[in-house]
Amino acid sequence: MEYTHLGRTGLSVSRLCLGTMNFGPQATEAESYVIMDRALELGINFFDTANVYGWKKGEGWTEQIIGRWLAQGGGRREKIVLATKVYGGMGDWPNESKLSAYHIKRACEESLRRLQTDHIDLYQMHHIDRETPWEEIWQAMEQLVSEGKVIYVGSSNFAGWHIAKAQSKAERRNFMGLVCEQSLYNLNSRRVELEVIPACRDYGLGLIPWSPLAGGLLGGVLKKIDEGRRASERMQKAIEENRHKIEAYEALCASLGEEPANVALAWLLHNLVVTAPIIGPRTLPQLEGSLRALEIQLDEDTLSRLDEIFPGPGGEAPEAYAW
Repeated sequence: MEYTHLGRTGLSVSRLCLGTMNFGPQATEAESYVIMDRALELGINFFDTANVYGWKKGEGWTEQIIGRWLAQGGGRREKIVLATKVYGGMGDWPNESKLSAYHIKRACEESLRRLQTDHIDLYQMHHIDRETPWEEIWQAMEQLVSEGKVIYVGSSNFAGWHIAKAQSKAERRNFMGLVCEQSLYNLNSRRVELEVIPACRDYGLGLIPWSPLAGGLLGGVLKKIDEGRRASERMQKAIEENRHKIEAYEALCASLGEEPANVALAWLLHNLVVTAPIIGPRTLPQLEGSLRALEIQLDEDTLSRLDEIFPGPGGEAPEAYAW
């Protein structure tokens, strides 16, 4: 396993991050334990979850599964960098969602209880809250850090200007602020290259791409078009809308002798701002197969061909759309 620092911090994390969104809804608790144990054996030390995962409102099903796994001991908690999130609705009453100081404190305490730990290594804001002032958000986060319940703070689904505003407010408070941003980023969805990635680079944030395989489109979908989630109406529509690109992409991967999923991950890892793409395995073969991406070196010709198949926004703003 390869490791890198999380953004500008001194924290070392694996170049692949284990996403746990499938734990509960797609993988049973027993299967989830096997995947997490194997991830540790493979050297993956970066685990990502969220209080809303499991999709049973207010239950934090996935966090509970991770908590029971951690409770088995054996150094599990000490070996991982544990990331979770706050923002999503955890109930139907007022103040059970978003980023008020009230909700941040309560959500953190509830995540700690479900995860059966005394601290969260990376506490991520799952979305921007346009109704809560940054003074309130940072005051709440500073309190959690001072109490030792949170070590680092990150964001997810922020625009570039949200990152800039958050960091300017944190700097005035002599607070470290954000250390990473978790964004939708893959070959087929490259809009973050306009402003989010430049903002991350400038402020020293690590980028943690979610959906690196575009929901399966980049995972060799044409070979498995009638299987599992690929048979859904939504996926079938996405395949048809992108068929010409996918056909060209899978042909390129075949010429390289590599699996499409691994090429997609390797392309992300090629970007110096990217800390670790989030992989969301439902099975051990999916987990183990993803490590091949760390060994793939994409040459300039291949990178250029990928740009031809999946054109990005044209570079960074404003040059991408202005003289």
